[in-house]
Amino acid sequence: MTPSIAKGGRISSIVPMCPHIDNNEHSVQIVVTEQGLADLRGLGSAQRAEIIIKNCAHPIYRDYLQQYIQNARFGHICHDLRRCFELHRNLLEYGAMLPDVGQDII
Repeated sequence: MTPSIAKGGRISSIVPMCPHIDNNEHSVQIVVTEQGLADLRGLGSAQRAEIIIKNCAHPIYRDYLQQYIQNARFGHICHDLRRCFELHRNLLEYGAMLPDVGQDII
């Protein structure tokens, strides 16, 4: 359970990849944010990503996350290693994961 965004929308809790995690994606069964609930039991990696984006990601981040999934390589682990930390780099460089999100949306 987590809020979908923080710092007035400048940070998303739903990201393509995290540099540090305490629970891997296979041990997480249900994700809950104020946007909704994603029941991940019995789903494959691609299905899990789609349902988390649809049900739990904040609307201002959904397009970015959907585009990431569409452009990532196909396979068991669907990641684009050139872009997987792009949101994190944007936060460091621009102060927001999506540079055009400069003002508080909450």
